[in-house]
Amino acid sequence: MGTFTHRTALVTGAASGIGLAVARHLAAEGATRLILVDLAQEALEAVTLPCAVDRAVGDVRDEAFWEALASRLVGLDHAVVNAGVAGAATIVDHGFDEWRRILSINLDGAFLTLRAAMRAMRGRGGSIVATASAAGVKPEPGVAAYGASKAALIHLVKVAAKEGAADRIRVNAIAPAGVETPVWDAVPMFADRVAQVGRDAAFAELAALATPLGRYARPEEVARQIGFLLSDDCALMTGTTLLSDGGYTL
Repeated sequence: MGTFTHRTALVTGAASGIGLAVARHLAAEGATRLILVDLAQEALEAVTLPCAVDRAVGDVRDEAFWEALASRLVGLDHAVVNAGVAGAATIVDHGFDEWRRILSINLDGAFLTLRAAMRAMRGRGGSIVATASAAGVKPEPGVAAYGASKAALIHLVKVAAKEGAADRIRVNAIAPAGVETPVWDAVPMFADRVAQVGRDAAFAELAALATPLGRYARPEEVARQIGFLLSDDCALMTGTTLLSDGGYTL
């Protein structure tokens, strides 16, 4: 039997990157049913797993989407609050529309996901992990909106952990630094380097500059760490943020 045998889990941002890796990990560890949420319909429909898959195409910022999904969340055991976007600009050059876009997806969307999952788990318990970021712990120039959204998410997780404890709902976060996922494609600097040296070399350059261990994480590594936080092995862990950053925040 796997770690998640007979369990039902929700994963947002499930069509690519960390979300897809988490879905594959949970399925490999015996999950009976996965509710996968993403805005990218074609990519979501292409996800195939060795368990029952309930696909929900929608925007995590849309309260009506979560209200319509509520009946499908009955019996939920685990949730991974993962959908998010990146962006880069200095504060003085940051457009307000772009600020609101990043905050609305990364924070409003996370709040609505968290609320829906906690409502579904109320009275029966469960575990939730939110994908934060080392950018929410260590300030850097040019990532005001992204860093602020992730710092707020880390605090939201702490509040949720206190509120959920009476219902045996554990809520934790993971804060990776660089992970080799498509989210980097939205960062102009990275896109420029990819055009010049290729994707693998661009990641290698960034990792060498940013992390003492000299490499970025693979989505599968982060997925296993999320699985650990979701699992019964972490039965006494709640309100924590696991830094998985190759030493970036040291």
